[in-house]
Amino acid sequence: MFRLFANISGKTCRVAAVLFAASLAVVSPARAERIKDLAAVQGIRANQLIGYGIVVGLDSTGDQTTQTPFTTQAIGNMLSQMGLNLTPEQATKLQLKNVAAVMVTASLPAYARPGQPIDVTVSSMGNAKSLRGGTLLLTPLKGADGQIYAMAQGSVLVGGAGASSGGAKVTVNHLSAGRIPGGATVERSVPTAIGEGGIVYYELAATDFGTARNVVDAINKAMGAGTAQAVDGRRIAVSVPDEANARVAFLGKIENLDVRPTVSQARVVVNPRTGSVVMNQKVTLDACAVAHGNLSVIVEPNAQQAADVQVKQDNGSLMSVKAGTSLADVVKALNALGANPLDLLAILQAMKAAGALRAELEVI
Repeated sequence: MFRLFANISGKTCRVAAVLFAASLAVVSPARAERIKDLAAVQGIRANQLIGYGIVVGLDSTGDQTTQTPFTTQAIGNMLSQMGLNLTPEQATKLQLKNVAAVMVTASLPAYARPGQPIDVTVSSMGNAKSLRGGTLLLTPLKGADGQIYAMAQGSVLVGGAGASSGGAKVTVNHLSAGRIPGGATVERSVPTAIGEGGIVYYELAATDFGTARNVVDAINKAMGAGTAQAVDGRRIAVSVPDEANARVAFLGKIENLDVRPTVSQARVVVNPRTGSVVMNQKVTLDACAVAHGNLSVIVEPNAQQAADVQVKQDNGSLMSVKAGTSLADVVKALNALGANPLDLLAILQAMKAAGALRAELEVI
């Protein structure tokens, strides 16, 4: 696969092609992959958990309680549960610079059992400056059904750093979110039943009839004819033993079978926020002509009067793009345009509309 990156630096623009194969002209054949890398057993999935908590022990970087009244209310409720009741007037006068209200999220893996630790993510929901050095107090984590499935507590690890002095401020990475490795303990398991009726369904990560056929062929060749049957281009039905131990061993063998997936569809993926363009080896171009022009806005400050604003547009030129039957040819053609990421996005969309881009264009 080749990757094409477009980045802007000042007024300069560079589109660089990165080659991961041994040669631009030679495309390596598709490699075999395990079934577990292409598909997953239907019904075996993680469940999202969420909870509202309080982080304490901050170094005067917590919420400003005048702007986040829910933090004060949460502290009042917590203290009342511990036998310390505050009057409404006392609660409104709390100044809790060392406390922050947070949302706690986690992913409950399949087959998780009570007592098993899981990682949690802690994110500020107020105006706290930093969660560094804080400790999350006992927080129940609930599922979509409102039931409590885990309890979280522990020291928050923040991967950023920051400092401020004399009105100047420097921040490295993000300080308003952190993680607690193994910070939650599972209290309730989610029942996951597979193989009911002697059938297990495998779901491919992407709909592909060719890959589904190859998976069925690989399973039937290794486990016996008639073991697997494709339901559609994404789901495959597999007959499994009724006994639990034999079923686990059977599925363990299946997920490690090698399958050669079919060649992926030609696709170009564009991310205008980061200015990146990624395309796979099946992308080709038909001959076309492209007109490209740049629009620039220049602001010149003037001490005696208002700033002078000028709008300039370079003359567009019609450039011929030759047909390319390989990704190397496509890269050379796009490099010749000298477009920045936003212009390149517009050019690719126009090429697609004109029928010159032989690929699916996806904007993320």
